[in-house]
Amino acid sequence: MRSARKVKLGRHWTRRAKSPRAGSVIDVGRFDFGDFHRFAPVSWNYGFSRGAPLDRFYIERFLDHHRARIHGRVLEVEERTYTVQFGGQRVSHSDVLHVSPDHAGATVIADLTDAPHIPSNHYDCVILTQTLQYIYETRAALRTLHRILRPGGTLLATVPGLSRTSDPLWSASWYWNFTSRSAKRLFAEVFQPANMEVKGFGNLFVAAAFLYGLAQSDIAREDLLHEDEGFEITIAIRAEK
Repeated sequence: MRSARKVKLGRHWTRRAKSPRAGSVIDVGRFDFGDFHRFAPVSWNYGFSRGAPLDRFYIERFLDHHRARIHGRVLEVEERTYTVQFGGQRVSHSDVLHVSPDHAGATVIADLTDAPHIPSNHYDCVILTQTLQYIYETRAALRTLHRILRPGGTLLATVPGLSRTSDPLWSASWYWNFTSRSAKRLFAEVFQPANMEVKGFGNLFVAAAFLYGLAQSDIAREDLLHEDEGFEITIAIRAEK
């Protein structure tokens, strides 16, 4: 059997093989679940209560990689945090979209499935992170997003893969979780495949930690960077008009 090393999870410890792909044999009935032997997550809000959630590591790496595309007129859902963080001085106009007129800071009130009042060919970039799971008519929403982008404009979207399917505020309307394959087919119905890039992020260890509500400070960076398409927690899509 391969040697193992300890991995710190906050103040707790568990053990795993040196390589996530080592395939170490553990006798049936001898697996040590440790702090994972529980029916409630360590954090109910995806790890926010412990620090930065694990999926945000991938979301922000994706946006940072494409920061040059965040420029000109930019639309972001719910808030403008990523517009400011990754667009900076390249952004000439920033809009915040929300479905509720009571949402503080919203400059565009719209349901993306039916939003004729948003001008066509208007935005250079739309940032749509962790939103499509709440929209049942995703195809209609993607048609709107394609319409409101300027020619050459970019949609930067992320969707959940392996994840909880409930949320303190939006549980009643969490409809979808995705795979990189389903996202690729769905977006290709609206955007030209040659103008798209779809990538999944995650692995078995990170997926389990994410479901338990652990945060980035609980996990080694090398573990976050290991990729396995069978255990994607986040799918990121770049689609150009």
